[in-house]
Amino acid sequence: MSALEVGKGTTPAGVATEEQASQYVRGMFAKAAPRYDLLNHVLSFQIDKYWRARTVRRVADTLARPDAVVLDLACGTGDLTLALARGARAKVIGSDFCHPMLTVAKEKRVARLFESDAMRLPVADASVDLITCAFGFRNFTNYRRGMDEFLRVLKPGGRVAILELSTPPNAAFRALYGFYSTQVLPRIGAALSGAPEAYTYLPDSVRKFPGAPALAEEFRAAGFAGVSFEWMTMGIVALHVAAKPARTA
Repeated sequence: MSALEVGKGTTPAGVATEEQASQYVRGMFAKAAPRYDLLNHVLSFQIDKYWRARTVRRVADTLARPDAVVLDLACGTGDLTLALARGARAKVIGSDFCHPMLTVAKEKRVARLFESDAMRLPVADASVDLITCAFGFRNFTNYRRGMDEFLRVLKPGGRVAILELSTPPNAAFRALYGFYSTQVLPRIGAALSGAPEAYTYLPDSVRKFPGAPALAEEFRAAGFAGVSFEWMTMGIVALHVAAKPARTA
């Protein structure tokens, strides 16, 4: 496996290949799993619930279809999977490559789960109507390969909805958020999680991750249509929506 390039995928400190990065991320989240939900709520001041609810509203038309298949990738402990499934007529399935995360999701009674790497899905071509991913895409070891896999499994006209941490566009707020994410968040995360490396990795991964406009361009370059994004909470997160082009005559 070739050495990682900055911007190509997640690049944890001290790793040199995509395989090593994948192992690092899986191990890090395995340690954080028991208190992952608590930390999400505490560190976001409970706003993470609003971000997920807004994502669900954005894709409500697909969730209302009884013939639709929705795949929530990098689902972690299943918070978005549960939110998507609540009241949905569509079939909602969660997937993650970290077994301890899925164990927590099962304890929450997430109905449909399977363990798999999001970039090598055991899913048939053109079989999914909607792919969602909340705060997991940033951890992919190769963003473009992940996008290619999305295109493979989506039906023509199917959509992706990616909810991800982002870089605030306002300079003053960006500086304030930068102080919180690099000085405050890692200390709280280390104290409560038992996995301090996860909350050192987090601000570093956001810093290296493409900003919302750049990520939108990457989706367009990968072949997606109707690409758009919206910032939330002063740009701390962004919701990206894009579609696989429909078949042409």
